[in-house]
Amino acid sequence: MLQTVALSCRRGDRRLFSDLNITVQPGTLLAVVGENGSGKTSLLRMLTSLLSPEEGAILWQGQDIREQREQYCAQLTYIGHLNGIKDDLTAMENLSLSASLVGDHCDGPAAHAALEAVGLRRQAHQLPTKVLSQGQKRRVALARLWLSARTLWLLDEPFTSLDTAATGLVTEQLHAHLKRGGIAVVVTHQEVGLPSSIVQRLRMNG
Repeated sequence: MLQTVALSCRRGDRRLFSDLNITVQPGTLLAVVGENGSGKTSLLRMLTSLLSPEEGAILWQGQDIREQREQYCAQLTYIGHLNGIKDDLTAMENLSLSASLVGDHCDGPAAHAALEAVGLRRQAHQLPTKVLSQGQKRRVALARLWLSARTLWLLDEPFTSLDTAATGLVTEQLHAHLKRGGIAVVVTHQEVGLPSSIVQRLRMNG
Protein backbone atom coordinates (compact mmCIF):
# COMPACT_ATOMS: atom_id res chain seq x y z
CA MET A 1 0.00 0.00 0.00
CA LEU A 2 1.19 3.51 -0.91
CA GLN A 3 0.09 6.52 1.16
CA THR A 4 0.80 10.20 1.44
CA VAL A 5 0.09 11.95 4.73
CA ALA A 6 -0.43 15.73 4.84
CA LEU A 7 2.01 16.10 1.94
CA SER A 8 3.00 19.62 0.85
CA CYS A 9 5.19 20.88 -1.98
CA ARG A 10 6.70 24.31 -2.58
CA ARG A 11 8.77 25.31 -5.60
CA GLY A 12 10.42 28.67 -5.09
CA ASP A 13 7.86 31.11 -3.71
CA ARG A 14 4.88 29.09 -4.92
CA ARG A 15 3.14 26.32 -3.03
CA LEU A 16 1.95 23.73 -5.54
CA PHE A 17 -0.15 21.68 -3.14
CA SER A 18 -0.63 21.10 0.56
CA ASP A 19 -2.20 18.64 2.99
CA LEU A 20 -2.39 15.92 0.31
CA ASN A 21 -3.67 12.60 1.68
CA ILE A 22 -4.02 9.66 -0.69
CA THR A 23 -4.05 5.89 -0.31
CA VAL A 24 -3.43 3.52 -3.22
CA GLN A 25 -4.17 -0.14 -2.58
CA PRO A 26 -2.60 -3.09 -4.43
CA GLY A 27 -4.31 -3.74 -7.74
CA THR A 28 -5.12 -0.06 -8.20
CA LEU A 29 -3.94 2.66 -10.58
CA LEU A 30 -3.89 6.30 -9.44
CA ALA A 31 -4.35 8.65 -12.41
CA VAL A 32 -2.96 12.09 -11.58
CA VAL A 33 -4.51 14.79 -13.75
CA GLY A 34 -4.50 18.60 -13.86
CA GLU A 35 -3.17 21.62 -15.68
CA ASN A 36 0.51 22.15 -16.43
CA GLY A 37 2.27 23.57 -13.40
CA SER A 38 -0.20 22.12 -10.91
CA GLY A 39 2.42 19.87 -9.29
CA LYS A 40 1.77 16.52 -10.98
CA THR A 41 5.39 15.80 -11.88
CA SER A 42 6.61 17.17 -8.55
CA LEU A 43 4.33 14.71 -6.76
CA LEU A 44 5.64 11.85 -8.89
CA ARG A 45 9.24 12.85 -8.15
CA MET A 46 8.41 12.86 -4.44
CA LEU A 47 7.05 9.35 -4.78
CA THR A 48 10.37 8.30 -6.34
CA SER A 49 12.18 9.93 -3.38
CA LEU A 50 14.06 12.22 -5.82
CA LEU A 51 12.33 15.29 -4.35
CA SER A 52 11.70 15.94 -0.65
CA PRO A 53 8.32 17.26 0.48
CA GLU A 54 8.06 20.58 2.27
CA GLU A 55 5.89 18.86 4.87
CA GLY A 56 4.29 15.50 5.40
CA ALA A 57 5.34 11.94 4.68
CA ILE A 58 5.10 9.17 2.10
CA LEU A 59 4.43 5.70 3.48
CA TRP A 60 5.09 2.36 1.81
CA GLN A 61 3.55 -0.62 3.55
CA GLY A 62 2.94 1.68 6.52
CA GLN A 63 6.53 2.91 6.90
CA ASP A 64 8.06 6.25 5.95
CA ILE A 65 10.07 5.80 2.74
CA ARG A 66 12.86 7.92 4.24
CA GLU A 67 13.45 5.15 6.77
CA GLN A 68 13.59 2.38 4.16
CA ARG A 69 14.84 4.14 1.05
CA GLU A 70 16.91 1.27 -0.36
CA GLN A 71 14.18 -1.32 0.14
CA TYR A 72 11.53 1.05 -1.23
CA CYS A 73 13.48 1.97 -4.36
CA ALA A 74 14.02 -1.73 -5.05
CA GLN A 75 10.24 -2.04 -5.39
CA LEU A 76 9.65 0.73 -7.94
CA THR A 77 10.00 1.32 -11.65
CA TYR A 78 10.04 4.97 -12.73
CA ILE A 79 9.70 6.22 -16.30
CA GLY A 80 9.75 10.00 -16.59
CA HIS A 81 8.30 12.26 -19.27
CA LEU A 82 11.72 12.24 -20.98
CA ASN A 83 12.59 8.95 -22.62
CA GLY A 84 16.07 8.69 -21.10
CA ILE A 85 17.57 6.96 -24.13
CA LYS A 86 20.86 7.51 -25.94
CA ASP A 87 20.47 8.50 -29.58
CA ASP A 88 23.53 6.62 -30.84
CA LEU A 89 22.49 3.28 -29.35
CA THR A 90 20.01 0.84 -30.85
CA ALA A 91 16.72 0.00 -29.17
CA MET A 92 18.22 -3.23 -27.85
CA GLU A 93 21.30 -1.49 -26.47
CA ASN A 94 19.19 1.22 -24.84
CA LEU A 95 16.85 -1.29 -23.21
CA SER A 96 19.72 -3.43 -21.94
CA LEU A 97 21.51 -0.38 -20.55
CA SER A 98 18.48 1.13 -18.81
CA ALA A 99 17.50 -2.22 -17.29
CA SER A 100 21.00 -2.96 -16.02
CA LEU A 101 21.29 0.48 -14.42
CA VAL A 102 18.31 -0.24 -12.18
CA GLY A 103 19.10 -3.90 -11.63
CA ASP A 104 16.35 -5.47 -13.74
CA HIS A 105 16.97 -8.82 -15.40
CA CYS A 106 17.56 -8.27 -19.11
CA ASP A 107 19.07 -11.16 -21.04
CA GLY A 108 18.85 -11.29 -24.82
CA PRO A 109 15.59 -13.27 -25.11
CA ALA A 110 13.83 -11.11 -22.50
CA ALA A 111 14.90 -7.89 -24.22
CA HIS A 112 13.85 -9.23 -27.61
CA ALA A 113 10.45 -10.22 -26.22
CA ALA A 114 9.95 -6.79 -24.65
CA LEU A 115 10.78 -4.94 -27.86
CA GLU A 116 8.62 -7.29 -29.90
CA ALA A 117 5.76 -6.66 -27.47
CA VAL A 118 5.93 -2.92 -28.17
CA GLY A 119 6.19 -3.46 -31.92
CA LEU A 120 9.92 -2.81 -32.38
CA ARG A 121 11.21 -6.23 -33.40
CA ARG A 122 12.60 -5.01 -36.73
CA GLN A 123 14.21 -1.93 -35.18
CA ALA A 124 15.77 -3.76 -32.22
CA HIS A 125 19.29 -4.06 -33.67
CA GLN A 126 19.31 -2.30 -37.00
CA LEU A 127 19.02 1.42 -36.32
CA PRO A 128 20.27 3.96 -33.80
CA THR A 129 17.33 5.42 -31.92
CA LYS A 130 18.08 8.92 -33.25
CA VAL A 131 16.43 7.93 -36.54
CA LEU A 132 13.29 6.55 -34.90
CA SER A 133 10.05 8.50 -34.63
CA GLN A 134 9.02 10.09 -31.33
CA GLY A 135 6.46 7.35 -30.84
CA GLN A 136 9.05 4.64 -31.43
CA LYS A 137 11.45 6.28 -28.98
CA ARG A 138 8.70 6.35 -26.37
CA ARG A 139 8.09 2.66 -26.96
CA VAL A 140 11.79 1.93 -26.40
CA ALA A 141 11.53 3.61 -23.00
CA LEU A 142 8.26 1.87 -22.12
CA ALA A 143 9.62 -1.56 -23.08
CA ARG A 144 11.12 -1.58 -19.59
CA LEU A 145 7.63 -2.31 -18.26
CA TRP A 146 7.79 -5.73 -19.93
CA LEU A 147 10.96 -6.49 -17.94
CA SER A 148 9.83 -5.12 -14.59
CA ALA A 149 8.66 -7.44 -11.84
CA ARG A 150 8.56 -4.57 -9.34
CA THR A 151 5.47 -3.74 -7.33
CA LEU A 152 5.18 0.03 -7.84
CA TRP A 153 5.20 1.68 -11.27
CA LEU A 154 5.50 5.49 -11.46
CA LEU A 155 4.89 6.79 -14.98
CA ASP A 156 4.94 10.39 -16.20
CA GLU A 157 2.82 10.87 -19.35
CA PRO A 158 3.45 7.35 -20.67
CA PHE A 159 1.01 7.74 -23.59
CA THR A 160 2.64 10.85 -25.07
CA SER A 161 3.53 10.38 -28.78
CA LEU A 162 1.96 6.91 -28.88
CA ASP A 163 -0.55 5.91 -31.54
CA THR A 164 -3.77 4.08 -30.70
CA ALA A 165 -2.24 0.62 -31.07
CA ALA A 166 0.75 1.38 -28.83
CA THR A 167 -1.49 3.05 -26.25
CA GLY A 168 -3.55 -0.14 -26.16
CA LEU A 169 -0.44 -2.29 -25.62
CA VAL A 170 0.76 -0.17 -22.70
CA THR A 171 -2.72 -0.14 -21.19
CA GLU A 172 -2.86 -3.94 -21.40
CA GLN A 173 0.51 -4.18 -19.68
CA LEU A 174 -0.69 -1.86 -16.92
CA HIS A 175 -3.78 -4.03 -16.48
CA ALA A 176 -1.65 -7.18 -16.22
CA HIS A 177 0.54 -5.48 -13.61
CA LEU A 178 -2.50 -4.53 -11.52
CA LYS A 179 -3.93 -8.06 -11.79
CA ARG A 180 -0.68 -9.33 -10.24
CA GLY A 181 -1.31 -7.07 -7.24
CA GLY A 182 0.90 -4.21 -8.42
CA ILE A 183 0.31 -0.50 -7.94
CA ALA A 184 0.67 2.20 -10.59
CA VAL A 185 0.71 5.99 -10.34
CA VAL A 186 0.32 7.60 -13.76
CA VAL A 187 0.49 11.30 -14.58
CA THR A 188 -1.61 11.73 -17.69
CA HIS A 189 -3.66 14.12 -19.79
CA GLN A 190 -5.50 11.17 -21.33
CA GLU A 191 -8.12 8.81 -20.00
CA VAL A 192 -6.68 5.47 -18.92
CA GLY A 193 -8.67 2.73 -20.62
CA LEU A 194 -9.07 0.49 -17.57
CA PRO A 195 -12.15 -0.45 -15.53
CA SER A 196 -13.25 2.35 -13.21
CA SER A 197 -13.21 -0.10 -10.30
CA ILE A 198 -9.39 -0.21 -10.36
CA VAL A 199 -8.68 3.43 -11.24
CA GLN A 200 -8.54 6.31 -8.76
CA ARG A 201 -8.33 9.88 -9.99
CA LEU A 202 -6.47 12.71 -8.32
CA ARG A 203 -6.97 16.19 -9.79
CA MET A 204 -4.20 18.66 -9.00
CA ASN A 205 -5.47 22.24 -8.99
CA GLY A 206 -2.22 24.11 -8.40
